[in-house]
Amino acid sequence: MLAAASPSPVSADPRSERHGLLMAQAGGFANDELFARMLASQLQGMGALPPGLGLAQADFASLMARHFPGFAAPAGRAPADADPAREAERAELLALLQAHCGGADASERWMAAIVAAACMGGDHLWQDLGLWSRVDLSGLMTRNFPALAAKNTRDMKWKKFLYKQLCEREGVYVCRSPSCEVCVDYASCFGPEE
Repeated sequence: MLAAASPSPVSADPRSERHGLLMAQAGGFANDELFARMLASQLQGMGALPPGLGLAQADFASLMARHFPGFAAPAGRAPADADPAREAERAELLALLQAHCGGADASERWMAAIVAAACMGGDHLWQDLGLWSRVDLSGLMTRNFPALAAKNTRDMKWKKFLYKQLCEREGVYVCRSPSCEVCVDYASCFGPEE
């Protein structure tokens, strides 16, 4: 008689496991899910955010205490050297985002700083944030910056859209977003997020 074969171990996705651990500790606030995705990705070395999601240490500690009380986040990867030449750019993006916070949740201010930090990355914004899809990013923008999101009537990719908003603020109407000349998706900057 043959013994029943034991099931072979299934290789679980470490990012999904960490996401599950974070969500098990979630505080039940808006943005819990998005922050959990970003953190799980960052812990796997994905995305372009510096440690602490690009927040100051005190802000990151406050975010974790509010959104994931009891979760001890391991140290992130070593920070990339910040380019001082891009600090003004990051500050302008932060001011744009903060001016459009919806006012529905205190975490919108943290989200503005995180998105501004991710814009310094060289990939699509959803990837730089460590989100799992473009749909996640559209939800993030709509929830946290509803008036700004409503201006994106042509479904422009979000990073390009944010830089275009900065250019229009300065009266520049022909504006290149960063990295476009090397982007494999150059031809599809407009279109649905799916």
